[in-house]
Amino acid sequence: MHVEDVIKRPLYLTEKGAKLREEQNKYTFEVDLHANKLQIKDAIEILFKVTVHDVHTLVMRGHMRRMGRGFAKTHNWKKAIVTLPEGETIDFFEGA
Repeated sequence: MHVEDVIKRPLYLTEKGAKLREEQNKYTFEVDLHANKLQIKDAIEILFKVTVHDVHTLVMRGHMRRMGRGFAKTHNWKKAIVTLPEGETIDFFEGA
């Protein structure tokens, strides 16, 4: 699996993600469902050029949503919470 395929998107717009970022220096990402913690750690270190202290993962179960006249289940997805050491940050809006 390539480094670009492991990380799908950062989850920086949620209240929980903002609170973790400010208070505990933790960042949340949506990652590939089949990626393990070592692949996630390597991808974060290569893409953002930081050192990763710890990685926690959890599978977010899909919800039942209304689709037309019936109901359908959305896909399961994996969330990774990455802890960085003190003094290191990830700047998501670097080019903006």
